[in-house]
Amino acid sequence: MQKNNLILGAHMSIAGGLEQAVLRAESIGLTAVQFFSKSNRQWKTKPLKKEDIDLFRQTFASSTLQSATIHASYLINIGSPSQETAERSSIALAQEFERAQQLDVDHLVFHPGSHLKQGEEECLKSIAHQINIILNNAPQGRTKLVLETMAGQGSSVCYNFEQLAYIIDNVEHKERIGICMDTCHIFAAGYDIAQNYDLVIQSFNNTVGLAYLNVVHVNDSKKICGSRVDRHEHIGEGEIGLDAFKKLFLDQRLSAVSKILETPKDSIEDDIKNIATIRNLIKAK
Repeated sequence: MQKNNLILGAHMSIAGGLEQAVLRAESIGLTAVQFFSKSNRQWKTKPLKKEDIDLFRQTFASSTLQSATIHASYLINIGSPSQETAERSSIALAQEFERAQQLDVDHLVFHPGSHLKQGEEECLKSIAHQINIILNNAPQGRTKLVLETMAGQGSSVCYNFEQLAYIIDNVEHKERIGICMDTCHIFAAGYDIAQNYDLVIQSFNNTVGLAYLNVVHVNDSKKICGSRVDRHEHIGEGEIGLDAFKKLFLDQRLSAVSKILETPKDSIEDDIKNIATIRNLIKAK
């Protein structure tokens, strides 16, 4: 595949240093990367050192990668009905956004939040409110704060496009936010991309707008459409199947969107396997 044809990445480990995520992605022919900039299971972390920032930025600049994305901690819930948790989450997300800006990555993806059985509307209002606080206090930069579509498991919100549109409508700096569409999540939430790929993408465009789509998490689903169960599967081995992914990767409207694998992973060989599946789909057009 020729360079620049496809912005395809995978979530990579930062073991040994942040720059190692870039090197690992490049070593298997990817053109994008996603990684955690800190432990995803801890609230606190040490500030980034200047030498680590410089090394990451230099490594990325000299690589063949076109895009870098950080995924925020899973602990963050800026939609929590607990003011203490919402504020703690907002501080943590602001810190992650600062780290993403220091590293000059394209996107910081985060799970919008859960209402914990206290009502979706108030949760959505809290999410928009906390995003406004974060962006109003953060310096300008090219990093976008990107909300991920959810499967609707538990009490998580943003399992439908209308909820994402509501948050966007209530965010002041709309140019600084975006959406990450997870194929497994939207399928589990009831958007049948296996049977109606074009209708789902059109629905997203009509409700949210494709201009806000910055990242796609590319995952098949272990569970059926509408299950609201978030279980990722290898490409073509789940309930979504190969046809929808072929349409996704051949969709010229999404050619500039970063596409990131989050498929099951015991080793980098699993990424290689899924990359081969995707490239074979594209070649078979």
